[in-house]
Amino acid sequence: SYIVSYLRALGYKTTPAGQTGSNFGAELTHETPYLVSVGVGTMVSDGVGFLTAEFSNTSFHTSPVSIGSHSFLGNTIFVPSAGRLGDYCIVGTKTMIPIDGQLRQHVGLLGSPPFEIPRNRRDQRFDLTRNELRKRVAAKNKYNLRTMAIFLLVEWIRLYLTMLVGFASDILYGRFGPVSIALGSILVIAVNFAYSVLIERASSSFRDLRPRYCSIYDRYFWWHERFWKLSNTQAKLLNGTPFMSLMWRLLGVQIGRRVFDDGCGITEKTLVSIGDDATINSGTILQSHSMEDAIFKSDWISIGNGCTIGSGAFVHYGVTIGDGACLDTDSFLMKGENVPPYTRWRGNPAQEIR
Repeated sequence: SYIVSYLRALGYKTTPAGQTGSNFGAELTHETPYLVSVGVGTMVSDGVGFLTAEFSNTSFHTSPVSIGSHSFLGNTIFVPSAGRLGDYCIVGTKTMIPIDGQLRQHVGLLGSPPFEIPRNRRDQRFDLTRNELRKRVAAKNKYNLRTMAIFLLVEWIRLYLTMLVGFASDILYGRFGPVSIALGSILVIAVNFAYSVLIERASSSFRDLRPRYCSIYDRYFWWHERFWKLSNTQAKLLNGTPFMSLMWRLLGVQIGRRVFDDGCGITEKTLVSIGDDATINSGTILQSHSMEDAIFKSDWISIGNGCTIGSGAFVHYGVTIGDGACLDTDSFLMKGENVPPYTRWRGNPAQEIR
């Protein structure tokens, strides 16, 4: 909830009214915040960029970007200033925002180029009265404050361990010279990596996640959000090396032998399985969840033996990819897809290429 006030302080035109407690994801980009307007009750996922500026080889031009109210934007979406996006829209992951035609309202948008789809009926089991919503958001805020405190404590301990290694290297410098600094630098990397793995596993109570279907006002989802905040293990140094598979195993991914991973992002590691001899290219995202319409859904992702996932591809939850199948570069494989063995899929949304 606090992100709304923070973005308002930066210059975003938005309002605390229609607060969902999860209005914005953790990764947003913009050229200038003063030209971004987001309607009441709209939810914006991670990886969304507001394109408030256009650049040429001689100049740049800024324009306002506006999103209607009570809409939902999936992951990895770029919203241009000419975007025709009104109220009550659901925009799927990696969807291109239309820049011509009538203003889109009360519809779903999917794909690139985009096409309209009927907006799904919301599961009314999770509907709350205004008074209930206010109470649940307040309870969620209290839970998030505790998450912030835990996050700060975790990072304080990380800083302490880093400084401890640094001081030890400094003390030993007189005896071992530059060797102590070199070994200290390596030890800092190793300690931080081991600490990140420990915290990520501890944040899930050292248990595997299970598929879930619940409201974002359910206490389980708050716990899952805390898991995301503490799951920040990053080891870009290992990209493209055999050690990536070792890291994924430590974090709970069921990964086979001889897997080449050039820099994949996995949100829920214990909900993902990857077979032998698979190739996962850079920029690939395996996301085992969705928060569409304020409902949290998570499920397994299974990638078979000998599969190839192209650079920048996005694989959603509930997907099974058969042995030897190939998903081309920058494709979006939608939730629930079952990819037959030894087939090739391409596009947004991805379809079989014959």
